[in-house]
Order: sequence, then structure tokens, then C-alpha cells
Amino acid sequence: MVHDERRNNCFCITCDIPASKGYYVRFGREICKRFSNSYPAAAQFLNGLRFKTFEGTYDRRDYRKDYPLGFITQAEKYLKLKRQDVKRGTYRNIRNFIHKAAAAWGTTNVKSIGYGQIEDYLFDLNVSDKTRSNARSVLSGFFKWLNRREGIPIPDMPEIKFELGWRNIIDIETQHAIIDEVYKISHGFNPRIWIGIKWLSTYIALRPNELRNIKERHIDVSGFIVIPSPKEKNPKLVAMLQEDIDLYHSLKPRGLPDLYFFRHIKGNGSAKPGTQFGKDYLYKWWKKACKNLGIEGVDLYGGTRHSTATALGEYFSEQEIMDAGSMHKSNKAAQRYIQAKKNDSINIYAKVREMQGEAKILDIKKARK
Repeated sequence: MVHDERRNNCFCITCDIPASKGYYVRFGREICKRFSNSYPAAAQFLNGLRFKTFEGTYDRRDYRKDYPLGFITQAEKYLKLKRQDVKRGTYRNIRNFIHKAAAAWGTTNVKSIGYGQIEDYLFDLNVSDKTRSNARSVLSGFFKWLNRREGIPIPDMPEIKFELGWRNIIDIETQHAIIDEVYKISHGFNPRIWIGIKWLSTYIALRPNELRNIKERHIDVSGFIVIPSPKEKNPKLVAMLQEDIDLYHSLKPRGLPDLYFFRHIKGNGSAKPGTQFGKDYLYKWWKKACKNLGIEGVDLYGGTRHSTATALGEYFSEQEIMDAGSMHKSNKAAQRYIQAKKNDSINIYAKVREMQGEAKILDIKKARK
């Protein structure tokens, strides 16, 4: 069979009969594609290849049967890298959104995924706008990685608008009353419960889960609490007040270096002595104290870290308060920086204790009246 473009078909050399049972388009050594009973489709495909070659956009990977540029193929590579690069919880979120996108796009060539496809995917998700925005961020990260790896242009991303909910905060007097109640109901059972909540209300650099993961060896290193794997990725050093260093040394017996500091002392249902506090354990005691005092609608994060940071706004600038939580450099070249920031942080944390002390005095005066 010989191709005759003028007559739009392939013809037998001997009898000049046109082909009718199928056509193959061969293009270089990379492409051999069959078209059943459709010469126009085969011719159009061949002309398309020629045009892409002419304009310099021809990419043989676009036509391979194993879909090397298919979304699923590239997504698997991306997830493999992310699994080693981010924390387990962050990876689960990324994997969740990537898998949902893979279910929508399958082996679709990543070059053909543009604004419209992304918008359809995002707004087909039955989720809140905040979660939809998180999905958008994951896809944005994926396409930026793909651009660096394969040179594929980054598609425009739809804008997702949302408003974060506000956490309820409390004044220092109320915060002190709750912490004092925590002491009353938990200190005889396990003093580390009260210490944990007290530290969360003082050291605004700490997040609840970071605090929970502290081990014995992470405390009192030149007057710091060391957070080895914080949200910011770089190790974070949180300066400690001397009274808390003394409080730490007063706890007996001391645990082995790799024991979690915030651990159960006595058996508690399914929790065995020496095991780490659960994710919501401090919150459970915070809620108990709030209930005893008739306080509603204030969670642990809002009642400690957020409330303290808000109260500090009367004495320090926003930047100074932020700096108290930004000490996350640990290389030797930054040691002088860290020491300077330690002094700044200590001033801020000391002010927290001063405010709490003033709150205690007010409570005593009220009690006398």
C-alpha cells in the first residue's frame, strides 16, 4: 500500500485498490499508532505531528502507551518525594488531595490540565472553602514541582476565598483562674498536667502538639526547650524562665533521656505509666477546669497561647511578640542571634508571669471583699 495524499488514502501498488481495514501512522522510531477504518483521523494525527515538529512543541512522551506524562504517573513520583520531605500528618493531607485529583484526571496528560480542569475539580469537592483552598495549595505545589522537573508551564490556579473562624480568647485573670483550677484538680494526680497548661500559657512559641512531644533530653539545654521537628521544619529553641528550670529540676524521679516529659505517672484506663500524653489529654483537663468554673466556649489553644499573645499586645509590639516565637535557628553561626533573641523572649515570658501574678493578687483582693 502506498499513501496518496491527493486521493486521501493508501492504494495497492499492483491493483490500485484503496485500503479499508485500518491504518498505521509511523513517525520516526517513537510512534506507531493504529487507526481502525478511518483514514481522515490517521491523516489528521500525522499532520498534527508534523505541525508540532515545525513549531518546536513535539514531545514523544505525549504519545507513549505507558503515559509518562499522565497525571497519575507524575503524581506517584511527587508523593514518593513528599513522603520523605514532610511530616506524616502533612503527607496524609497531600496524599488525600492528590489521590482525589488522580481519580478525576487519571492518565490525562499534565500538559492539558489547565485552569478549567482545576476549577472543575476544586469546586466538585464537597468540602468547606478552607479545605478547598488547602486542595488548591497542594495542586499548586505539585505543578511547581512539575515545572522544575519537566519544564512544563504552571497553569493558572482559581482563586479560593475563605474566612478563618475566630478562636475565643479570655483575659489574663480568667486564664489564671483556669490554670489555678487545673492545679487543684490534677496536681496530686500528675503535676505534669498543670505544668503543660502553664507552659502553653507562658511560652507562646510552643504549640500544644510540640509541647506534648518534648522528651526529657529536650529540656534545660542552656536554659532552652528544644523542639527538634516543629511546623517551621528547622529546629526551634524556646527560652525558659529560671523558675521553670527550677520547677523541672524539682520533679522526682528524673526520667531517662528518651522518655516523653509529658507522660502518665499512674495507670489511667488504657494508658500505662510512662506512656506519652494523648493528643487531647491536656485539653481534657482544661475543659474539666472550665466546667468547674462555669466557663464555656474557650478551647486550650485559644485560652492559653492566643489569649496570652493578645494580652501582651499592651506591652510589646506585634513584631516583638512574633520574634518570641521565631527562635528556630540552631547552627553555630546563629548562636549570637539566638542569645539575643533569648533575652528578648525571656523579657516577654517574664511579663506573662508578671501579669498572671497581678491576676492572682486581684483574686485575693476579691476573696477578701
